[in-house]
Amino acid sequence: MTSQSLSLPVKGMTCAACSTRLERVLGKVDGVEQALVSLAAERADIRFDGGRARPEDLVSAIVKAGFQADLAQQGDEDLDREEAEHAAESARHLRLLIISALLTLPLVGQMVLDMAGLHIMIPAEIQLLLAAPVQFWIGARFYTGAWASLKGGVGNMDVLVVLGTSAAFGLSAWHVVAGDAHHGNLYFEGASVVITLVLLGKLLEGRAKRSAAGAIRALMRLKPDTARVERDGLVIEVPAALVAVGEVVLIRPGERAPVDGKVVDGESQMDESLITGESLPVPRGPGDEVVAGSVNGDGLLRVAAIRVGAQSTISRIIRMVQGAQAAKAPVQKLVDRISAVFVPVVTAIALASFLGWWLLAGDLQTAFVAAVSVLVIACPCALGLATPTGIMVGTGLAARHGILIKDAEALELAHKVQVMVFDKTGTLTEGRPAVAAVRAADGDGAGLLRLAASAQQGSEHPLARALLAAAGTSLSPLGAFRSLPGRGLEAEVEGRALLIGSRRLMAERGIVPGPLAAAAEAEEAQGRTLMWVAEGARMLGFVAVADPVKTSAAGAVARLKAMGIGAVMLTGDNARAAAAVARAAGVDRVLAEVLPEDKEAEIRRLKDEGKVVAMVGDGINDAPALAAAHIGIAMGTGTDVAMQAAGITLVKGDPARLPEAIAISRATTSKIRQNLFWAFAYNVVAIPAAALGLLTPVIAGAAMAMSSVSVVSNSLLLRRWRMK
Repeated sequence: MTSQSLSLPVKGMTCAACSTRLERVLGKVDGVEQALVSLAAERADIRFDGGRARPEDLVSAIVKAGFQADLAQQGDEDLDREEAEHAAESARHLRLLIISALLTLPLVGQMVLDMAGLHIMIPAEIQLLLAAPVQFWIGARFYTGAWASLKGGVGNMDVLVVLGTSAAFGLSAWHVVAGDAHHGNLYFEGASVVITLVLLGKLLEGRAKRSAAGAIRALMRLKPDTARVERDGLVIEVPAALVAVGEVVLIRPGERAPVDGKVVDGESQMDESLITGESLPVPRGPGDEVVAGSVNGDGLLRVAAIRVGAQSTISRIIRMVQGAQAAKAPVQKLVDRISAVFVPVVTAIALASFLGWWLLAGDLQTAFVAAVSVLVIACPCALGLATPTGIMVGTGLAARHGILIKDAEALELAHKVQVMVFDKTGTLTEGRPAVAAVRAADGDGAGLLRLAASAQQGSEHPLARALLAAAGTSLSPLGAFRSLPGRGLEAEVEGRALLIGSRRLMAERGIVPGPLAAAAEAEEAQGRTLMWVAEGARMLGFVAVADPVKTSAAGAVARLKAMGIGAVMLTGDNARAAAAVARAAGVDRVLAEVLPEDKEAEIRRLKDEGKVVAMVGDGINDAPALAAAHIGIAMGTGTDVAMQAAGITLVKGDPARLPEAIAISRATTSKIRQNLFWAFAYNVVAIPAAALGLLTPVIAGAAMAMSSVSVVSNSLLLRRWRMK
């Protein structure tokens, strides 16, 4: 058996029932071992036996099920074309929505006036002309989706829309043709309003799906397109995907590593913060490993490739994010179950009403009116608006508080969070190094800082910027300067030959800490980075640099604990630095020196314990964990990839907004539950009443409209929310 994997973009899915049905269809293809279809990513990930099934067979099955797929578009190539197609599709949907709203507005206005006692009727023929384009042109997508769903033996939300609107439109059109049209038997406005509102929901859903897919596109753009490879004594530029294991790649200063490899020559610092979460660049020399996606500092490196293409660090992170996004959300499964039951039940009730009145009472007209009333009043308008309107108001409320919610599922789930998992760097800390302490052998700390900062004027290293920021403008002119990649620097300041760098550099030059050793150990115990300063063979002192904890971190963690939410730190930084930050922020549990793959595993372990987990991060290294968690929360001061992968973004990167985000979710969820209760209660009462002939389609249409108004009005009450 030759197991193969295939990832295909799929178009034409309209709801969660579609993805479930497509998984079922693909699962029946001979040779398919697993099929996972993501509605959010609009993608099917399939594992199959290459000896029994071909990719063409899988595409054929998808097409026969009523969807579109193309082998030529598999994978993540041509991102610009894909984004352009999405933008064009969104613009087309928006145009249709505007047209639908304009055509529906006169019909709704007439209905409102009628309910107010002003019986002004638009001529029936004009109503027909207004409603027909909405029903059959703008609403064509619902007919297509319903037909494809019914062919697959499953009812989806498109079926409900088509049943209700077609019944209302058909009965109204029949009265117009028969010449007995009047206020009491025309229901064009009901059909048109339903299509317009559902179209609005589809537009919002499409934007949410593109937001989810944006994480993958952002990750893909970080993969270097080319690499400089040594071949036959020459350095040539080739596509990064064509580098072979063992080949030597040149990485110039400022370039991103195209492969995972081992340094064979050269010294530099690599900024691996996007990969490992380490806040400071790490020195790299012969024998050290570099990871794909990390950024080279100021040295030229020759690196032997050890992991290339799909095996590189960036590619593995991409696959992890894709896998996390493709997983089925609980809310999708709930929608699947509701839609699978609601459609046949309502259809059966309508049919039973028709047969009961016709066969038992012998009244064909009443039978038809009762059946249509059931379909009209059971149209899922209120049910469809219950969640989206609550989410719309909730997201607007959150935005005013500096919280951007791009994933409706995150807003719905945030109220259940039991554990908040924090990255350290840039999340609980400022994400930029700062001078924490200065220790001078002669006691003149200010003088030592001035000398060290003056020497750093020739460096662009993050640690240099920290010293320059601390020293201010009281600097001395810089004389000679020489960088020692991976170790430090040599410089001449005030006529003094200074050596500044790591403990390793000092040891190489035979310079010992002396009386400063105890103080240095105390600083290192707090996870701080030390820059030693020497003149000749004499140790002058050291400067300790740390990444300060955000001032609001401790208060945010305390408020979360008061809300019953536990706090965990998950970071790639060293254990001493992590422990120090955890103490300052009030976090009780710390998992340090964790790689991206292990971060995702830790998140999944917490989820396996039955916990609802939120992950808070700001870097590429956090992307897999953000996607794997029930809710991903990104800092707006972090990377675009983290913000794309997360469902919630804190605009200013302020941890104090985390309790507010949870509180807004709880308030929104409460409104959604109220909406769903009234929507279901309305159906439970109204459907039997319609079936018993107690309601006419006009009353049913009005009741349906009022149920929608009540749901929207209840959602709007969220605007009064204030944080306690």
